[in-house]
Amino acid sequence: MAIQNQPTKRKKSKREKRTKFIVYLMIISMFLSTLLAGASFFL
Repeated sequence: MAIQNQPTKRKKSKREKRTKFIVYLMIISMFLSTLLAGASFFL
């Protein structure tokens, strides 16, 4: 099973980049939402 999964991982280079970009966007959106929530709470 592991030997068969190796070539598929190499082909998923573009998908991995897209998923990493989406993950970074999710983290940034969460960080911005928490900052906005904190700002609205203090203001």
